[in-house]
Amino acid sequence: MSFLQYGQTTIEWRFQADSRLTRHYVTVERGRPVLLRGPRVDLAEQETLVRRRARWIREKLALVNLPQSKGDVVTGSRLLYCGRSYFTEVRRVPVNSLPRLTFTASRFVLESPNSASMAPEVLAPLLENFYRERAQEKLLSRVRYWERQTDLQALGIRIRVFQSRWASCNAHNVLEFHPRVMELAANVQDYVIVHELCHTREKRHTKTFWALVAHHLPDWRDRHAELERALFGDSI
Repeated sequence: MSFLQYGQTTIEWRFQADSRLTRHYVTVERGRPVLLRGPRVDLAEQETLVRRRARWIREKLALVNLPQSKGDVVTGSRLLYCGRSYFTEVRRVPVNSLPRLTFTASRFVLESPNSASMAPEVLAPLLENFYRERAQEKLLSRVRYWERQTDLQALGIRIRVFQSRWASCNAHNVLEFHPRVMELAANVQDYVIVHELCHTREKRHTKTFWALVAHHLPDWRDRHAELERALFGDSI
């Protein structure tokens, strides 16, 4: 994987050589590194191609990494939490009130000033804050559980927003998780945690790394496939 700094944005990309193409194409997908496809070129030329489209990439990354929705959210829409799709109720509140999101264990309740719907750009920060709070409450304890199970130790745990990934283990073995990991089912969250814990011992995706993952999670392939499907799932 390669990285490019563009202003305050770190763009992570991977290259896929395709001899059938006569030019290079850039694809931005939710939860994945930017994909650069086309005729084989060296790393320096890849970076030039990515930098040429960096502004467009930054704009698209900001869009695709919002919690997904289709149009305004209304009563009856559904939002994701821990692998389940929950009924959402939108309540109209006075125009001078602030938009608000609460979760009642069986449904989401959105308070929308003077409206029976909520626009995606209003919902996005509310939902991200909800995921962040739940991650602080639930995800960190799961990391501690898997540390005991695997005898792998993180030096720290943080919740932060990434441009194109669910989680990361940095060079200092600090684990970082996107708030939207809380969209995922519990067994997939556990896979993400174990995956990153294994990076505390083996940084690259080598055979040794995957063997370590398999040792702790024999069904990791099924969980990984579920994670892949989640990358393209809608929240509503």
